[in-house]
Amino acid sequence: MLEDGVGDEELTPASVLFPIVLRASGPSVLLTQRTDHLKDHPGQISFPGGRVEPADCSPADTALREAQEEIGLSSRHIEILGYLPEYRTSTGFRVTPVVAIVKPPFDLRPDPGEVAKIFEVPLSFLMDTANHQQHSLHYRGKLRHYFAMPYGEYFIWGATAGIIVALSRALAP
Repeated sequence: MLEDGVGDEELTPASVLFPIVLRASGPSVLLTQRTDHLKDHPGQISFPGGRVEPADCSPADTALREAQEEIGLSSRHIEILGYLPEYRTSTGFRVTPVVAIVKPPFDLRPDPGEVAKIFEVPLSFLMDTANHQQHSLHYRGKLRHYFAMPYGEYFIWGATAGIIVALSRALAP
């Protein structure tokens, strides 16, 4: 999937964990709010994830390592289900989403240098196409279009919302 505004420039490989938490009240998706001082995407809502490191053997390795580093989520609680198509961002990343089940109980420890907050959103809310809003803004001199899913105090948008939409479409009958 291509974000609006992606050209044929070289993109940095990255991976994110799309963590679906199995709760008694129904499945939810674990998300983070990035700290405001980060260089890339400050303050935004995101999945745990980041750039591929040389020691990472696969997109899953990157996603699991980043989840451990950013929020302290141990891989022993994670069962990888599969991958969504690569998501190419207008901010220079080629992101592989790794969809996984996360089995509670687990303890989370946000890295204060990267993560301001950890929260969960019901999977049913995120998969409901009625909650998939289309927005636009001027970025780098052009009008860009993107998905957004406001949820309470959180504004889920950009690549995170685009990846959620990709899963929703993949699951659609």
